[in-house]
Amino acid sequence: MSLLESLVEVSLDDQEDFLKIRETLTRIGVASKKDRKLYQSCHILHKQGKYYIVHFKELFKLDGKSSDFSENDRARRNTIVKNEWELVPKYNIGRKR
Repeated sequence: MSLLESLVEVSLDDQEDFLKIRETLTRIGVASKKDRKLYQSCHILHKQGKYYIVHFKELFKLDGKSSDFSENDRARRNTIVKNEWELVPKYNIGRKR
């Protein structure tokens, strides 16, 4: 199996979905309280007419660089990709009772 075949392919309903997904992924990652930084775990990739959610270590591999992509990394990516999440806002701005 090629590296491209091992990536998680996603379908987009329209072009705006790409931007929404890209923005959302910038907010999901591993936080370093000491450095006050959030390290983004996954990115959306457009390749050969298809879209994929990929772990940053998979991007290293695609670029021909060495990578220690592990089962933990795969599990993190797959958890982020799951469509079973229900997004529930804690507060709705401007909503009247």
